[in-house]
Amino acid sequence: MAVDRSGAPADAAVEAPGGTPGEALGRPLGAADGDVPEEALSAPIGMPTGAPPPRPLDAIDRDILRLLQTDGRASVRSVAERVHVSRANAYSRINRLIDDGVIRGFSARVNHERAGHGASAYITLKIVQNSWRTVREQLRALPGATHIALVSGDFDVLLLVHTPDNRTLRELVLTRLQSIPEVLSTRTLLVFEETDLNTDHRL
Repeated sequence: MAVDRSGAPADAAVEAPGGTPGEALGRPLGAADGDVPEEALSAPIGMPTGAPPPRPLDAIDRDILRLLQTDGRASVRSVAERVHVSRANAYSRINRLIDDGVIRGFSARVNHERAGHGASAYITLKIVQNSWRTVREQLRALPGATHIALVSGDFDVLLLVHTPDNRTLRELVLTRLQSIPEVLSTRTLLVFEETDLNTDHRL
């Protein structure tokens, strides 16, 4: 009996579906909103609170992650062929990575400038002690906010935003951010150029 790279039978009796990894989440990439239940589109992805730590990754898992980081629309069949395992094995591994919270979702990398967001900035915030959770929820509601982090050092929070223009950015900082009671001060760092490193990250 032939075996694949993982040692599993290559001609397993039960074959996994040959769709994209995104379909394992119930969210086929590129489907119209009407094709997917609303709750599936809005459901959060990630490891639930209190879940056990993720299982250790082996070389095949890391190869799968690198492939999906490069092309989140790759089919399970394509992933299996490129990492030299059966489709059933690839499907099982992808589902395990999703269940363990290693894969949090599948999304498109956007050129924000071409999408009409010509002004980007990192904004540092100092906030009231022990107010992180409250502030985080308010920052998540900001239009154009794409990354929020609680950090150590001279400030408490780092926020990345993309807005259509400098006027909108100024309005966001002076009106929206500074009206949050728990925000003590802000500092805005304009982004002149950015490079997406997602496909270059080596796991």
